[in-house]
Amino acid sequence: MSYAKLITEDRRLMVLRLLAESEGYSANEYLLATALPGFGHHASHDRVRTDLDWLAEQDLVRVERPGEVYVATLTSRGADVAAGRARVAGVKRPLPGE
Repeated sequence: MSYAKLITEDRRLMVLRLLAESEGYSANEYLLATALPGFGHHASHDRVRTDLDWLAEQDLVRVERPGEVYVATLTSRGADVAAGRARVAGVKRPLPGE
């Protein structure tokens, strides 16, 4: 597995975890991009949007676009993946106790 793929899978897991901790299980792309560096991911807004689109295709989040901003909401399937109760190829599986 390539290093770039590992980074992408981990970043997607971090997005799901951030949404799981957010009020209403929802956050906009700017909040997510601001929080990701705390987890070792310095992602552009374009990269965050691309990840949100991919996560929506997998039914892990719902994305709304009021105006120019992406707003993502975690789905129940996304919550299961974030907690390690389900697996989706393309998202890192959390380690035990994470």
